Amino acid sequence: MKKIEFYFDLGSPYSYIGFHRIQDIAKQYQTAIIWKPILLGGVFKATGNSSPLTVPAKARYSMIDLKRWSELWNIPVKMNPYFPINTLNLMRLTTAIQLYQPENFLNVVTGLFTAMFCQPENLNDPEVFEQVLQKMGLDTDQIQGWLGDERVKEKLKLATEQAVERGVFGVPTCFVNDEMYWGIDHFHFVETALK
Repeated sequence: MKKIEFYFDLGSPYSYIGFHRIQDIAKQYQTAIIWKPILLGGVFKATGNSSPLTVPAKARYSMIDLKRWSELWNIPVKMNPYFPINTLNLMRLTTAIQLYQPENFLNVVTGLFTAMFCQPENLNDPEVFEQVLQKMGLDTDQIQGWLGDERVKEKLKLATEQAVERGVFGVPTCFVNDEMYWGIDHFHFVETALK
């Protein structure tokens, strides 16, 4: 079966749109998705890249651009007013769910992305973060244990390092047959590769 490897970080609004759109593409082309949660901050540090939001003109344009993609693909997006949000714990949680509760992975990632860019919450606030987890039916004590789990930390660190080694410099990034496609504006090339 064909597969799409999808690298993402929950702090990226383009990853949020890409997360929803890539599932539609995978259904259309009967393709498996290999989810690759990574730390965008680690990628930026290793590659010398930075968020478009650090450049005022680019940040303004990104807001217009996100609206266009949102309307094109009918994926509601709302910038989080509490941005920037430190995604270290969010990405550790995503990695932990992938390791320990893979059957719950899509549900949890969907819930976290919703709290980031659909119905924005202040995920920097530990109490709010806990409420979001409880809404998803997660055991908050178990989550706290996972956030400090050395296996989880190592898996996320290694995934980020391996992404950089493959040439990843931003998210979302897809691979089809080891060919790299960065950004949602290149998803049509992903589709071409799957045809």
